[in-house]
Amino acid sequence: MRLNVTLYRTMAYITGVILIILCALAVAQAFAPVSGTVNAVGTLHGGLYIVYLLVSFPLTRKLGLRPWPTVAVLLAGTVPVMTFVVERWISRTYIEPALAGSAEQAGRDAAGAQLASGADAVPPSAG
Repeated sequence: MRLNVTLYRTMAYITGVILIILCALAVAQAFAPVSGTVNAVGTLHGGLYIVYLLVSFPLTRKLGLRPWPTVAVLLAGTVPVMTFVVERWISRTYIEPALAGSAEQAGRDAAGAQLASGADAVPPSAG
């Protein structure tokens, strides 16, 4: 799950930054001839947004998000700055508790395996 979270956060930030650049170039297009650049950055953002969708949707399924948070995550890459806001909200509300729960579960699993193997829970002292 940590890999999914890392990929999601990376793509959220990259997509958000490229979208902000695209919006700035679109505004600058009114004052300077940058249409070729706008087209190139727009195409880049479109491709990155598809990758963002491919990364974020499986994460929303693993986290068990309801439909509205899932839609918010998926559409965040289409509104400037929204990827940063939604990423922070999803991280605090869903990802951090899920990762904390998986870390606790891993600790319990390791302790259970240690007890099942007959090993001592406390290592013998060297004295």
